[in-house]
Amino acid sequence: MVKITIGTKENPVRFSYANVHEPVSVNGSDLKYSVSIIIPKSDKKTIKKIKDAIQKATQENKDKFGGKVPANLKTPLRDGDVDREDDEAYTNSYFINANSKIKPGIVDADLNPIMDQSEFYSGCYGRVSLTFYAFNVNGNKGIAAGLQNIMKTDDGEPLGGRSSAEDDFADDSEEDDDDILG
Repeated sequence: MVKITIGTKENPVRFSYANVHEPVSVNGSDLKYSVSIIIPKSDKKTIKKIKDAIQKATQENKDKFGGKVPANLKTPLRDGDVDREDDEAYTNSYFINANSKIKPGIVDADLNPIMDQSEFYSGCYGRVSLTFYAFNVNGNKGIAAGLQNIMKTDDGEPLGGRSSAEDDFADDSEEDDDDILG
């Protein structure tokens, strides 16, 4: 298992599909905490760090693959322009889907635990610690990303079409009769 931390103050990662407060089941799988981590393609240093960690985890776990690395080895680093071409948030970016059966620690930039679930959401920015480990299940062989801990450093535009109550009602000082459909 190889552990790294990605995202910096200057180059934070962006979080999407954040299921970090309560575990969810995807397609009937076990309950897990998960998040999609978006990394701009321009952040070459972070991309190299991830590729190096995947390579190291691959080499350390050859025995799980029968002693040699399979040609069709699955890796967690994916191209947003290819695999999420219809999602604007993934344009010109790579992404990693990471999950864990254990709830990740979530802190703010000052290392204070984030208790209010509305404070960490799909669209915010930060840092994340991950582990990369090998799997060999039902003929599928590869390296997966395990979610460890998350640090939120900045707010961002919420993803998923959700807006905040403050945004929805900020300019509603009085009833707007012209908002009524008819």
